[in-house]
Amino acid sequence: MTAAYCAAAPGHSWHGPYHDSEYGFPSRDDRVLFERLILEINQAGLSWLTILRKREAFAKAFAGFDIDTVAAFDERDRERLLADPGIIRNRLKIDAAIDNARRIQALRQSHGSFAQWLDAHHPLSKEDWVKLFRNTFRFTGGEIVNEFLMSLGYLPGAHEKTCPVYRHILKLAPPWRRAAPSRAPAAKKAASLKRKVKKIRQDREDLAK
Repeated sequence: MTAAYCAAAPGHSWHGPYHDSEYGFPSRDDRVLFERLILEINQAGLSWLTILRKREAFAKAFAGFDIDTVAAFDERDRERLLADPGIIRNRLKIDAAIDNARRIQALRQSHGSFAQWLDAHHPLSKEDWVKLFRNTFRFTGGEIVNEFLMSLGYLPGAHEKTCPVYRHILKLAPPWRRAAPSRAPAAKKAASLKRKVKKIRQDREDLAK
């Protein structure tokens, strides 16, 4: 999304409710996280309005975004989804949804939940998040990862600071508000190394006198 979203979305029949009550709002519900991942993947190459209009059909097609149910989808389910005019009938995106459900199952085993896996890696820069998602999930390019994380409060930028929703989200303590990636350790190490080099040069100069 862009800054213009805060100006254009309010009052819109589809964008309005999403902007006012979901976009940028943190969630601990794995079902919500999985839904957002599926929707962001399917939005690739399309408008967000198209996805919002098909959201109900996606929920029906993907068993209410129940992770375990989708993880158990077989070839018959794939064919059913490819024949469903209510969703995006793209085999790569459908395969990614099913496979990602299985990968989230594995994350639940290792971390307890999808949300806890995200928390375990937060905070990261956008670039590091993208690398992590590409190594963990399917069909997760830079823009998909950015929008997924921004829409759930792991990265800032969902709303303009002048937007009333921004102030409301701050009260919910989104992850990006609680902590942000810092370069302080690296900077501190570099400064320490610089001091050591300076000290060595000074010692050499003293010995040469």
